[in-house]
Amino acid sequence: MKTKIFLFLLILNSCNTAFAQEQKMTDAEITSFKQDVNVVAKKIKTLSTDFVQYKHLDFLSKDIETSGKMIFKEPDLLQWQYKKPYNYSIVFKNGKILINDEGKKSAVDIGNSKIFARINKLIVGSVSGNMFDDKEFTISYFKVKGQNLAKFIPKDATLKKYIKQIELTFDKEEATVVQVKLLESSEDYTRIVLKNKVINAKIDDSVFSN
Repeated sequence: MKTKIFLFLLILNSCNTAFAQEQKMTDAEITSFKQDVNVVAKKIKTLSTDFVQYKHLDFLSKDIETSGKMIFKEPDLLQWQYKKPYNYSIVFKNGKILINDEGKKSAVDIGNSKIFARINKLIVGSVSGNMFDDKEFTISYFKVKGQNLAKFIPKDATLKKYIKQIELTFDKEEATVVQVKLLESSEDYTRIVLKNKVINAKIDDSVFSN
């Protein structure tokens, strides 16, 4: 019993610490933060970055980890290359989603689905950091240990069925996204950590041929 009580207090303390780390921004801080992010986002013509993705499923004791490279070119060319533990790539291009599953290719027309179009806009916006649209989301802003955190709750009921909340973590100095977290309508979520970013290097359109 003592052990259970100790573990409960330990978990409770950890939760309190986690909540204490998130501090709500003031209106002035929100204005300054959004201005910084938008200034940087407008300067980003291309972006390539390594990523590690953690898929949390409620029924699994351990998150599913995958890794690869993400490449973006304005206005809306985007590729996710999964390299470990399998080869899989997704390209958003010309209103289509191009999929290459270890040589097996397929395509989905985004134009045929409003939900795909919205998700595409979300992904591109989350990469560039340019998605502070109050018409689409209810947004809240926090400071967390030298980083800034923006939480987006979709207002659209259809989108809410797929994505309950989006959390973007920004490097405070660079004002660029370093982590994307997508919370689903269940307790499951996907967390993507971006690292080794290269901004505005030359990227040929052929990269997005898939």
